[in-house]
Amino acid sequence: MDRVRVSSTNVASIGYEVETETLEVEFRNGSVYQYSRVPQRHWDGLMNAPSKGTYLNRQIKNGPYRFRQIR
Repeated sequence: MDRVRVSSTNVASIGYEVETETLEVEFRNGSVYQYSRVPQRHWDGLMNAPSKGTYLNRQIKNGPYRFRQIR
């Protein structure tokens, strides 16, 4: 999955696959997580958020989305 580099103290890059609603997040420490069945509105919200880390924590990590670490 292609990811976009973002300006964040904790998040390095973010990618999204519309067909599968998969959100992929690479953190500055090198770990990469995929979150399943994330609606596109959260991808849009995350990309437009002034703080990527805050949005990720509030809307994705604490939400109902399954995740797996891939690196």
